[in-house]
Amino acid sequence: MSGPLSAAETHGVGAIVEPPAVADFGGDGRLGRGGVAWALFEGARNPYVILITIYIFMPYVASTMVGDPVKGQEIISRWSQYSGWFIMLTAPFLGASIDQLGRRKTWLGLAVAAMVPMMFALWWGKADGTGLSVTQVMILATLIGVLFTYTEVLHNSLLVRAAGLSAAHKASGLALALGNGFALVALAFTAWAFALPGKVDWSWTPAAPLFGLDPALNEPQRIVGPMAAVIFALGALPLFLFTPDAPRTGVPVLKALRDGAGELWRMVSGMRNHRDAAIFLASRMFYVDGMTAILIYTGIYATGVMKWGALEMLIYGIVLSTLAVLGGFVGRWLDEGLGPKRAVQVEIGMSLLGIIAFLGMAPDRILYVWRYDPAAHPPLWNGPVFTTLPEWIFLLIGFANAVFITAHYASSRTLLTRLTPPGQTGAFFGVYALSGTATVWLGSFLVNLGTQVFKTQQGGFATITLLLAIGFVGLLFVRGGGPGEPALG
Repeated sequence: MSGPLSAAETHGVGAIVEPPAVADFGGDGRLGRGGVAWALFEGARNPYVILITIYIFMPYVASTMVGDPVKGQEIISRWSQYSGWFIMLTAPFLGASIDQLGRRKTWLGLAVAAMVPMMFALWWGKADGTGLSVTQVMILATLIGVLFTYTEVLHNSLLVRAAGLSAAHKASGLALALGNGFALVALAFTAWAFALPGKVDWSWTPAAPLFGLDPALNEPQRIVGPMAAVIFALGALPLFLFTPDAPRTGVPVLKALRDGAGELWRMVSGMRNHRDAAIFLASRMFYVDGMTAILIYTGIYATGVMKWGALEMLIYGIVLSTLAVLGGFVGRWLDEGLGPKRAVQVEIGMSLLGIIAFLGMAPDRILYVWRYDPAAHPPLWNGPVFTTLPEWIFLLIGFANAVFITAHYASSRTLLTRLTPPGQTGAFFGVYALSGTATVWLGSFLVNLGTQVFKTQQGGFATITLLLAIGFVGLLFVRGGGPGEPALG
């Protein structure tokens, strides 16, 4: 969705009932240092998700610290479920109360001050039992995950004050670009400095891991915790120096939260007269949770099922993070050609096919039926990773998932604008934000349940198909959102 962002998107969920006076925050359309600092904060926060949650550290926890990828997937999904429950019960109230809380940077600073040392402490998650235990690591990761969500709410609510309404879209776009850029640089540096040395004889790579890190002690995987902490701390600092804060309100915290509960009720009750938007938002709760689960557990799944190590996961992350940029263009093309409703359905359907294809892959099997003996086939190339056909097909499936998952975020926003009256866009985007947290625990719950019941990673991963299927079917009952259809008048 182009142009100035809605009040709920730019000023926070709390702006949906009493939008701020746009004249106070209009700006001159230029992106100043406050807006750049705001964008830098988001860019510096993203490496935690890429390095810790998806590609490096949590797969290491599952496969090495736990020692059993199936048990590891069950443990990680269980703790993710706990954090999802807590976020569901608290984050919507924070979002709805944000404008009454007044200054955000104090609360944001407290969250950052707590997150940085906890990220750094992941370094002591050792497989030999001399450092943090698996339970202690998961407690840290759960606390960081909750605070991560809180920082999203607080950070988003500062966007208008950072950039003004007329430049909010510039700051938002820069933040997304910096997020991708920081993550890619972090992955590439980790591969060059810690994973490739000793495994390849390339002139541009160090002969041994930098800083004396010992692969036998899994230090190249553990170092990503301190890396994410340092990147976040340094990248967050400019926001506290240059981004304007909201003024004090004098409203006590408990009163602000109570009033926020009332605003949440008004948001949700306002949907009763808009059938198609309500069905869409209900459907989105399911399919967006499925998409999120794919992102979270693909790394753990690849480590356990495809037997990939740290180097493979780093390269996998670099390739997928780079190619996922195409998802934004694919979403736009599908929106224009099919309309946003059909675009979202295509994106869900392709992600569903991607999971089904993943379930049929193994080092010695391609798409369920094709048996493959790696010893009977020459390597596809002489590189250090991805030398077999099953690995390349797994990569292609991951590439398709990355593209269509990225595309669905853009298409979903566009579809909501087609289903809501223009004068109520802010209120509907408030519920849109709420729907993203109301069932945030469900994907992890199903993955945990499936892993426990079937005693396989495939069993846990297969449960994600239920979420995507429910979301897809729900969209069949939504009217509107076809090609060329305008927004509601």
